[in-house]
Amino acid sequence: MNETQAEATVEILSPRDVPLGGPRAMNVRRTLPQRSRSLIGAWCFADYYGPNETAVTGGMDVAPHPHIGLQTVSWLFKGEIEHRDSLGTHSTIRPGELNLMTGGHGICHSEVSTASTDVLHGAQLWVALPDRYRDTGPDFHHYVPQAAALDGGEVKVFLGSLAGDTSPVPTFSPLLGAELRLDPGATVTLAVDPAFEHGLLVNSGDVSLAGTRLSPSHLGYLPVGRDTLTVTNHSDAPAVTLLLGGPPFGEEILMWWNFVGRTQEDIEKAREDWMNGSRFGEVIGYPGDPLPAPELPRVPMKPRA
Repeated sequence: MNETQAEATVEILSPRDVPLGGPRAMNVRRTLPQRSRSLIGAWCFADYYGPNETAVTGGMDVAPHPHIGLQTVSWLFKGEIEHRDSLGTHSTIRPGELNLMTGGHGICHSEVSTASTDVLHGAQLWVALPDRYRDTGPDFHHYVPQAAALDGGEVKVFLGSLAGDTSPVPTFSPLLGAELRLDPGATVTLAVDPAFEHGLLVNSGDVSLAGTRLSPSHLGYLPVGRDTLTVTNHSDAPAVTLLLGGPPFGEEILMWWNFVGRTQEDIEKAREDWMNGSRFGEVIGYPGDPLPAPELPRVPMKPRA
């Protein structure tokens, strides 16, 4: 593929501001899902937040809330977040560490920035579970990937395989998730699976993907068919990005609130169970009430492909 073709294939997904977390909401910038694109592989949701001074914003305080049909992926660039869930997990996530929680049939959790956090900066991602696994039991994994050196930067692979490194964290479909850091002025070309589509979410730096410039908090998308990806840092400071990938999901999903289902009945039943206090268990140790579910829309929900 020549450079002109490469530039033409990059789709830029711009973020929109969304309040997160109920009454004590903080603003995040959401790049997935969008009208033009709902998924990148099985990645169906991407929120980017910060850097936020917690003295100004109040930090993160997301009360217990439920999930079905997905895995949540938490990744930080700065700060700390305390995670509690209905499995009894109590875990603190720090920069460069992965928290992966499997919702499956049902789980609930809370997320609160720690008292020692003065700046909060990170990404919250979701992975849709394939239909055959969407009712799997809840689970949780914490993993600290080691940095692998590249000619012009380094990479931390938290899901899947890249640059000779493989994450041990299990997933239910082929996935790639990695933090890519580029030295000032560096260009890095990575060998990738041509069966994967890819998205590059820019955290910092003046970065281009396959010749197309991307602004911070924007996501560049490339379709299947490429066996290399070229990323350039045009700035005189290090650049930081997240690289996401996977084969096209091939299934329609229905997303509403914190749920990923297949039918409206899936969503309605999950909401009913949450409001009735069944199915999802209980988060122990959070000093407050769970988040109530919003009202269901009055029109039929539309699936995403």
